[in-house]
Formats: sequence, structure tokens, C-alpha cells
Amino acid sequence: MSLTLVSEHLLSANRLQHEHLFSLLEQMSARRLDYADLYFQSSYHEAWVIEDGIIKEGSYNIDQGVGVRAISGEKTGFAYADQITLAALDQSAMAARSIVSEAGSGRVQTLGAVTYRPLYPPLDPLSSLLREEKIALLHRVD
Repeated sequence: MSLTLVSEHLLSANRLQHEHLFSLLEQMSARRLDYADLYFQSSYHEAWVIEDGIIKEGSYNIDQGVGVRAISGEKTGFAYADQITLAALDQSAMAARSIVSEAGSGRVQTLGAVTYRPLYPPLDPLSSLLREEKIALLHRVD
């Protein structure tokens, strides 16, 4: 996924900007950490149940969150929030960096673009069919 798509889907949709992430990583580098990173995840799940030609059940779930990792020597601190908000990021960063109590003078590496060849198109299969088309497909399969 391109940086633009990720920014729109995970950051902008949750009222975050790249500057928030840099600021958070700078706060973490105020401790004597060797490494720190953020891991964002987002997944969608849709399920339909058809029984005897009748749609009995349907569900749609969104699962998203952010993980924070801080490494200092042989110690690693992890924290996770199931909300992608600035407050949740701050709280997770504080928890992850708590493995180190000494002050540090780390520097945040600037986010840069990486050229890659996408293996799959950035399509959302859940939105590729209308609800009516999904129901018709279920009836055809049943």
C-alpha cells in the first residue's frame, strides 16, 4: 500500500498527521532507547449466513489499532491500543518506553518514501459488490 493510501486510511481517518507520529517518536527518544517503532493495523470482516434460501445473519466488523515497540539493549517494551487516536498513541508510547528510566539523546529518523513494486492492487473486496449482489450470489450458491 502506498504511503498516501495508508495516510488516508489510518491517519487522516483518525484525525492524525505525520507530525503527530514524529512528535511521539521524539518523545520516546528522550529515553535511552536503541530503537522504537509504531505498527498500525486495520482489517475488515464481513460474514453472511444463508439457510434454506433465507438470509439468517449478517455481520460486519472493523478491527484496527496501533502497537508501540521500544527496545533498549536486551529489554523490549510493547504496548497496544485498539483505537487509533493521539491519546491512545501517547498512552501506549508511555507504557512501551517505561522499560527505560534514564534520559537519552536519541534522534528520530525521518520518514522517507520507499520505492516498491506492489504485488496486489489496493482494492477493497468488500466494497467490490453491492449488498444486493452479495445476497444474489449467496442465493445462487445455495
